[in-house]
Parts: sequence; C-alpha cells; structure tokens
Amino acid sequence: MNWDKDAIFKALSDSTRRLILDELSERNGLTLYELTARLVMKHNLSISRQAIAKHLTILEAAELVKSKRKGKYRILIFDNEPLRNLLEGWVE
Repeated sequence: MNWDKDAIFKALSDSTRRLILDELSERNGLTLYELTARLVMKHNLSISRQAIAKHLTILEAAELVKSKRKGKYRILIFDNEPLRNLLEGWVE
C-alpha cells in the first residue's frame, strides 16, 4: 500500500498526537472517552474530547489510527504499518 508520507509527518509533528499514539500503542482499542481520561490523568493534559477528536481526524487521514463502531462506541485502533512502510527505505 502506498501511504501519504506528508500526511504521516504532519500527524507526527504534534506532541498531543504523538501522546495519542503512545496511549493507543500501550492499550489498543480505547474509546474516545477512555483515551481522553488517560491523556488528562496520566499526562495532565487540559484537553476536551472535541479537541482529541480533531487530532484523531488527522491521525485517521494519515492511516495511523483506524476506528470501528461497537454498539454506540467508536473503538480506536493504532496501525503502525504506515510507519513501518515510511521507514523501510531509510532503515534496513
């Protein structure tokens, strides 16, 4: 698959988005509420669910995060394959 490298770098350029990826890599399959709670409590971020949802839109555009519906909840899943593909040519 051919990922948009610029979208990946844009997604990784923000420290909050990197924290989101850290949390999802540590515990995949979080809801937006669970992710928000972890960011607020663990990292002392003062951020709303709406702000996190905007960050998730950018991460989803870069295909680093995927979401699926489970009942009324949206489950967030980290996909590291775009990162592997990005670095494949540089790090071997």
